[in-house]
Amino acid sequence: MAQTNIRLPYFDNLLAAFSTGNTEVIQAFGRHVHWGYWDDPATADGSVVDFAKAAEKLCHLVCDAGGVKDGLRILDCGCGFGGTIASLNERFSHLQMVGLNIDGRQLARARQEVIPMNHNQIEFIEGDACQLPFEDNSFDIVLAVECIFHFPSRDRFFQEVQRVLRPGGKLALSDFVPLAAAQPIFRFFDTFVSESVHRTYGDLDFRYSLNDYQKLAKTVGLVMAPAKNITFNTLPTYPVVRRLVNYMSNFGSEMNSVTGGMELISRLELVRYLILSFATNK
Repeated sequence: MAQTNIRLPYFDNLLAAFSTGNTEVIQAFGRHVHWGYWDDPATADGSVVDFAKAAEKLCHLVCDAGGVKDGLRILDCGCGFGGTIASLNERFSHLQMVGLNIDGRQLARARQEVIPMNHNQIEFIEGDACQLPFEDNSFDIVLAVECIFHFPSRDRFFQEVQRVLRPGGKLALSDFVPLAAAQPIFRFFDTFVSESVHRTYGDLDFRYSLNDYQKLAKTVGLVMAPAKNITFNTLPTYPVVRRLVNYMSNFGSEMNSVTGGMELISRLELVRYLILSFATNK
């Protein structure tokens, strides 16, 4: 059973913008709702077309880190509007894919937008990533693209992932991961700007360090691969998002300020955008 007490203001505003037919917001976030990746950030032109291509590229990187190939059974946690499932659906064949999300509205759009092809099977399920409604050893790969910071417990999510992964299975995710030196900054955020962040982007936690991930992986029985730092490659995302939030929120200026703060600490690499992957040792 999905939780009903979570705050999803970002998606509230996205869906409201979609309903008005805002073409820029739809083109930017109608498929993927995450940051973009540019091989060469200097080539970014600030357009939503360019951003959408970059968001697709980031999706590819996370899926490739998970080792996706034809014929596997894949769980995409925090699947949003089904963008990762749609991408895999186009790139691979004979996949059994399940998209999981706690918000039925997002799943309704995913079911409408993503049509199986290439002999793939697709199912979208409403549920909690920290209480996965699946049997043990039931997936080859679990993905979590830029969403784990919304989960109530990374520890519980990892325990559930370890349970549902088959022997030899992999978890791949992307996350904003702070340096140890940035911890005081996040304590400042919690004290002075926490409510502004939650009011605009919902409940989230950006305080989980790389060392925390290493300890957690060891605790639950997953083997962590070297992290891939793509912070520099994601930076052109911020000007696009800061412009678009003005179209999709009654708190546009507040969202712009919060996003600008995140841009600053990302440019300083106090928080790094990382792709992380883990393998079972069953």
